[in-house]
Amino acid sequence: MESGLSEIGSTKMFDGYNKRYKHNSETLGCSMTFSIYFPPSSHRSPVLYWLSGLTCTDENFIIKSGAQRAASAHGIALVVPDTSPRGLNIEGEADSYDFGVGAGFYLNATQEKWKNWRMYDYVVKELPKLLSENFPQLDTARASISGHSMGGHGALTIYLKNLDKYKSVSAFAPIANPINCPWGQKAFTNYLGDNKAAWEEYDATCLISKFNNLSATILIDQGENDQFYPDQLLPNKFEEACKKVNAPLLVRLQPGYDHSYYFIATFIEDHISHHVQALEL
Repeated sequence: MESGLSEIGSTKMFDGYNKRYKHNSETLGCSMTFSIYFPPSSHRSPVLYWLSGLTCTDENFIIKSGAQRAASAHGIALVVPDTSPRGLNIEGEADSYDFGVGAGFYLNATQEKWKNWRMYDYVVKELPKLLSENFPQLDTARASISGHSMGGHGALTIYLKNLDKYKSVSAFAPIANPINCPWGQKAFTNYLGDNKAAWEEYDATCLISKFNNLSATILIDQGENDQFYPDQLLPNKFEEACKKVNAPLLVRLQPGYDHSYYFIATFIEDHISHHVQALEL
């Protein structure tokens, strides 16, 4: 299957460019879009992957976060994939906001009906390869990863399982212990079946006990007025698990902030600085 990569949008911002692309994904078996912010740089730019949350596309972060200001100043590219396969018309794929379309949970589904939901392989394998083959201005060997909510879960789990591929991780309001929250239980039951051991492979709180030889501190920001904080996100469980293995973690509880992009826009510069340090820019 040819990737059929084509540019479908371009907008100048902070002297760099937001560009949007479309391609045929072999991993997901459908056409996918992704966005890249290219900073104004004479050198090859390292990459910060951003994984978005439930219901998002590749556009939410690019439009709402304001991350381009800091990315431009530091010479770091932002790469934003979509959150699930689209257009496959699987029965039930769009019945609820927290499962199916816009809700890929950054895992490889094992249940036959959802076999195309392989966002883990798409983010970890297919997309980086596509970038390195098509964008010589990106230094894909130097990469970090971040995300929000479901995407924060994706960033943490992908980072922990691929410490050789990413220099650092950060997250905003991540679903930090999905096996113990309603969102995670619903998604994992449908995508992975009833095998709880398989669930643990996509749970940061479980993974940190196995993968904790970290070269950089994990940064998490959590709004204290986030409606999902008490029941869905469970950063305290992740914090306890990190303490047990002495994994370097900084959780910042931010009074008054909710789960929205207003919260992300407020602290995104701190996160980019965190990654810039790890990428040695």
